[in-house]
Amino acid sequence: MDLPLITDPASYLARHTGPDAAEEQTMLARVGFSSLDALIDAALPTDIRVTTRPQTGPPLSETQAQARLRAYAAQNTVLRAFYGQGFSDTITPPVIRRGVVENPGWYTAYTPYQPEISQGRLEALLAFQTMVSELTGLPVANASLLDEASAVAEAVGLMSRARKKGRKVVLDARLHPQVLGVAAERARAIDLEVEITSLASELVGEDLCGVVIAYPATDGEVSDPSAVIRAIHDRGGLATVVTDPLSLLLLESPGELGADIAVGNSQRFGVPLFYGGPHAAYMAVTEELKRQLPGRLVGVSVDAEGAPAYRLALQTREQHIRRERATSNICTAQALLAVTAAMYAVHHGPEGLRAIAERVHDRAVSFAATVRETGLELLHDAFFDTVAVRVPGRAHAVVDRLAEEGYLVRPINMDTVGVSFGESATEEDVTRLAAAFGAGEARVGEPCIPAAVERRTPTLTHPIFRTMHSETQMMRYLRTLADRDLALDRTMIPLGSCTMKLNPTAGMEAITWPEFADIHPYAPDRQARGWLALIGELEGWLAELTGYAAVSVQPNAGSQGELAGLLAIRRYHLANGDADRDICLVPASAHGTNAASATLANLRVVVIATADDGSIDLADLDARLAEHGPAVAAIMITYPSTHGVFEETVREVCDKVHAVGGQVYIDGANMNAMTGLAQPGGFGGDVSHLNLHKTFTIPHGGGGPGVGPVAVAEHLVPFLPADPARADATRPVAGQAGVPISSTKYGSAGVLPISWAYIAMMGSEGLARASASAILSANYIARELQDSFPVLYTGRNGLVAHECILDLRGLTKESGVTAADVAKRLIDFGFHAPTLSFPVAGTLMVEPTESEDLAELDRFIEAMRTIRAEIQEIIDGKVPYEDSVLRHAPYTAWSVSRDDWDHSFTRQQAAWPVPGLRRTKYFPPVRRLDEAYGDRNLVCSCPPPEAFDFTRTPEES
Repeated sequence: MDLPLITDPASYLARHTGPDAAEEQTMLARVGFSSLDALIDAALPTDIRVTTRPQTGPPLSETQAQARLRAYAAQNTVLRAFYGQGFSDTITPPVIRRGVVENPGWYTAYTPYQPEISQGRLEALLAFQTMVSELTGLPVANASLLDEASAVAEAVGLMSRARKKGRKVVLDARLHPQVLGVAAERARAIDLEVEITSLASELVGEDLCGVVIAYPATDGEVSDPSAVIRAIHDRGGLATVVTDPLSLLLLESPGELGADIAVGNSQRFGVPLFYGGPHAAYMAVTEELKRQLPGRLVGVSVDAEGAPAYRLALQTREQHIRRERATSNICTAQALLAVTAAMYAVHHGPEGLRAIAERVHDRAVSFAATVRETGLELLHDAFFDTVAVRVPGRAHAVVDRLAEEGYLVRPINMDTVGVSFGESATEEDVTRLAAAFGAGEARVGEPCIPAAVERRTPTLTHPIFRTMHSETQMMRYLRTLADRDLALDRTMIPLGSCTMKLNPTAGMEAITWPEFADIHPYAPDRQARGWLALIGELEGWLAELTGYAAVSVQPNAGSQGELAGLLAIRRYHLANGDADRDICLVPASAHGTNAASATLANLRVVVIATADDGSIDLADLDARLAEHGPAVAAIMITYPSTHGVFEETVREVCDKVHAVGGQVYIDGANMNAMTGLAQPGGFGGDVSHLNLHKTFTIPHGGGGPGVGPVAVAEHLVPFLPADPARADATRPVAGQAGVPISSTKYGSAGVLPISWAYIAMMGSEGLARASASAILSANYIARELQDSFPVLYTGRNGLVAHECILDLRGLTKESGVTAADVAKRLIDFGFHAPTLSFPVAGTLMVEPTESEDLAELDRFIEAMRTIRAEIQEIIDGKVPYEDSVLRHAPYTAWSVSRDDWDHSFTRQQAAWPVPGLRRTKYFPPVRRLDEAYGDRNLVCSCPPPEAFDFTRTPEES
């Protein structure tokens, strides 16, 4: 099958693909092929190539795609959302919507593993952590988790690790149903006993690792959790409190009440409903638990000149280093949404937030007083924003009547209706809502927060929440932060394994359309017809492209897709009576999430060695299968391999594992090299997850959002993720069914229009050409740099897949220059570094993607060759390593322009090493960070303003 030519310069394929026809021919000639088809024939093993192109329909133009999206949006019915259950009406300030959510400077940034070029997003994430810490009254908060339900599951895991003797967890029956559904099954998966009971007043039982308490409850009740917290502490366990951040402006903080962990969802801090996500969950913990905290953690360190600088802290506890011993499998967080929530707090400040909380509470109190006048019973007299009204036998009639009036409220059961008030609720809303219950004009009520939990401790005291008074200040602050970073909007991000490619604006625009963004995730299907049609079409396309029978988009990150796939495999074996199949084979080169996910699925990890050519060592695989065959549940492989090659033996590996009764999990992280060319479900896979934030163009957002759909073969379809809102958490899910993974049925649905638009605009042939172009770009870079930096692994005909590993170990031995030195030096050329020391220490893994044009590829090649020449000067003895331009990189504008300069190399060599930088120079805001300092002196909230007073010494600051 020949790949299509790009004949229409206005097509989206032409807009998405960087090299034009002439540039492509230049690159092909350098690689040694006459055509793109010839290159693909040489690179891909013949036995994995598709014989019939997967079909997704003819390509649409951007205008046509947006018209289709508007047609889908028009099928949705947007009601005023008073439903609650963890998702609330909120108002996104326009300055934040435009300045963050819709700003490519924020949404195209990568995870801040290179801190010198990530100071803006790190500061914003630190503001999020500070906000959460101050609201919850606990000293250490992370930089977001994926959603509330899975965050509670993470808290349960944390409690079980910290209190190993207890093998039972108690979940408050008053938690939201989706939280119970996800947390209970995740706990059972790691062999914890689960008890679900109301924790409004007491706690019974022993052998407890911890409890999870609702504060407020799903039906609105606010009660004092202190007695339960004391009781679990008396039994040696830990207490997790699940809380609404807006309520904490009026309710006392969990930390003040004695909680060890606080968990919640920051959605109502300015993040649209998005039909369920993406929304940034959070977790805050005591000092005792900080080194077991899951997720990313931003800390404060210093740079080479002693100036304060931000970085990710305590990374040694994360999955990419500790693998099966990690605190979590979390890889993607919800950074963009955490930034949005943090900036919402900055924008409103503590007084503004308290005013919003008081207004929400006043509306709820007024509604309760008005309904009470009719003689109806309220379930609770103490509440924050949710009023539960008993209407025996009439709940659905009331809900339907209000739907006709334009309101979405919650039928808690046949006899009870819940009405949850949000930021935009008005007095008129109170009157209209109450009328459906037979009430008249709205009445004034008295605040009903119990005195025992009324907020007395101050919050949001840091100056960052008290200094932005105008939109001008906010606009400039957001611009200042964005300008400190390097994102895809101004440079190639050549990260191996992460596929930082163009995100289609035509799809990005759609996610904030009210008809998509303002739909509550638990709205009846009849109100979300457009969403369901779009999601159904997208899931069908993904199944077609991967060669699997079915796909679920519920997993809201690649890590969750991995877990969903492994749980499907585990439950399949259990359903077949193979309870002893509990071993997961994981290659030594695999992503750290693979091993961590296997552990969360209660599988034992057995590592498979890597052969000299970077492929799976078949002899070692045979030995492990001979040793463990009857116990093998699955093997996890990445294809193309993590080493950036198309392994010739992938079918053989799959056949060997199938022969002993195991299943094959193919990690879809590298699907950008295969889409339209090969199908993992067609060459041996039983299950894969995909990264929509990689291959299918959802932005990385500085570390999230992500979506990790799970795709399965026919025999695993019954084990796809279940609807969390319909789960019965009181008993384990039957063996022939799947378990919920995320808070909502369709996970982070709000960003799915982006991937839908990408596939619709590329079409089947365009997707195949994009994969081929990515392979061409990687081979072009490998060929151009092979004389400067050896390419560690190659596959068929000396070719790589869509990425290549540059080996610096020999140069390091000769010169002392490390891969980290090269990564930092690239900042001076205006580049984000390639992936550092993964999967092989002392190397750089480069993935250029199909989106980068020849000029940008050549700019990167020029930078790398220039750095190689700088290394050669050290090898030749012309420059000592300790006083080399590489050793001290990167350089700030201040460091090269101030009066004192005590280096042997010139300022020009430091800051402008190639002529092209003179017009487009990026200066990092800080010098190279002292990584160890930040872990030795752990500070995970915003430093005081005097820390940035540069008239003071570092010690004084």
